[in-house]
Amino acid sequence: MKILVTGTAGFIGFHLAKRLLDRGDEVIGIDNINDYYDIRVKYGRLKELGFQEEDFDFGKRYTSKAYPNHAFYRIDLENRAAMEFVFKEERPKRVCHLAAQAGVRYSLTNPDAYIQSNIVGFLNILEACRHHDIEHLAYASSSSVYGLNERMPFSVEDNVDHPISLYAASKKSNELMAHTYSHLYDIPTTGLRFFTVYGPWGRPDMALFLFTKAILEDRPIDVYNFGKMKRDFTYIDDIVEGVVRVIDNPPKGDNCWSGRRPNPASSKAPYKVYNIGNGAPVELMDFIKAIEKALGKEAKKNLLPIQPGDVPATWADTSALERDLGYKPGTPIEYGVERFVEWYRSFYNV
Repeated sequence: MKILVTGTAGFIGFHLAKRLLDRGDEVIGIDNINDYYDIRVKYGRLKELGFQEEDFDFGKRYTSKAYPNHAFYRIDLENRAAMEFVFKEERPKRVCHLAAQAGVRYSLTNPDAYIQSNIVGFLNILEACRHHDIEHLAYASSSSVYGLNERMPFSVEDNVDHPISLYAASKKSNELMAHTYSHLYDIPTTGLRFFTVYGPWGRPDMALFLFTKAILEDRPIDVYNFGKMKRDFTYIDDIVEGVVRVIDNPPKGDNCWSGRRPNPASSKAPYKVYNIGNGAPVELMDFIKAIEKALGKEAKKNLLPIQPGDVPATWADTSALERDLGYKPGTPIEYGVERFVEWYRSFYNV
């Protein structure tokens, strides 16, 4: 298939593009390569995908040296004309939209970035899908949408109307916007609520990266909520497997869906939402122990209260993913952390 993937210089987008290319798909990649975090990591990912450029001009088409069936455009999502050009020029069959302004804490100080990228940008994706006969739009949502929910594990059938960060609100908005376009224009859309993704080539603003860097530099790590946090850490390969299965299986309308007792995860329209998580929350202190073991070095811990926008625990109910697509993530945390540390030491030569 010809698949357009946004965010291919990003963590999940890079891994997904590589997986699709390795199985023979044609991939059109889009990213604006912003400086939200160290762009050396973003350029490193693009180099792995076969691009040798030291810089990319906005709007220009680049072809991978390693994958002849892979092209890349540097484009801002909010540039509607540029997005329209790529869809018209490339004519993809399916779209996986992973590009977004990420980060819960950054949204507290830079809210406008989330409206422009995650709301305006997503509208441009939806409009392009509407006008170019896209067979399926899969897009990244987030476990953050569960907000103040306390019933565990988090189910896609739960109400998610109480987000506690603008980032989470923008992701919930994406789900609502997607449903609207599925209903009005019969576009199959699937939202993917990712749970704390980690692994090689991971984001430098995430805990695993920050902890590893600090421990190797003999600096204390900041441990929020005094360590009393739980996260459903999900290894990148598990995430990608789930995403690929979703891309390959566009949703159909549920004829049994009822407006009297509406299921938030489906619809009469071709619309679905899935959790992709490990289904096994890990205590933060156990996560740190896994990092210490992989590094062979003990961490100095700076215990702090919980930060605004953070939730104390996440836990994915993946039963819908298992039922519909026959898949359940399950990579052990020890294995995933070891793979990340190996990559980190190699990339930074430490």
